Amino acid sequence: MSGLGPDWVPDEDGYPHRNAARVVVFNGKGQILLVHGHDREDPPHRWWFTIGGGLEPGEDPRDGAVRELFEETGIRVSAEELIGPVLYRRAQFEFLSVTARQDEHFFVVHTDAAELSDQGWTELEREVIDEQRWWDLEDLEELSQTTMLTPKGLATLAPQWRDGWDGVMREMWDGRSPQA
Repeated sequence: MSGLGPDWVPDEDGYPHRNAARVVVFNGKGQILLVHGHDREDPPHRWWFTIGGGLEPGEDPRDGAVRELFEETGIRVSAEELIGPVLYRRAQFEFLSVTARQDEHFFVVHTDAAELSDQGWTELEREVIDEQRWWDLEDLEELSQTTMLTPKGLATLAPQWRDGWDGVMREMWDGRSPQA
């Protein structure tokens, strides 16, 4: 159907769609881990985003978040260490010359892990990921002014999540209406 992969199936409107889990990772210094990537079909299209990816068939979002975190960073955590979900996001975006939709559950985790690994990356991730980097939260607002930072509002939400989640799962409709 598209270069996105077999886990993207057409939704009721014909758009490639998948469910995903994402992890907002903080280290012992209070920094957030972000991934910088680009679209291989549109190389100037670049953005910073959180760790995560598509759920496997029948996979619980919490288990998917743990799996994705390990595959993309080498960081091991248990499902019980995840906080949340702190955010549910329905997104519509352009990638690989396709308009795609993704429903995402976001979790938070704190880690003392220092080393990052790309051993679990897929071929596509190797093509489109430019770097992974720990960011001081004070720099996120400035980053969001010059580069796409996703999810929207991360610069505001991240300090709240780092310092202690308030127990409210927020909902975000990014690029499509709640009815879509």
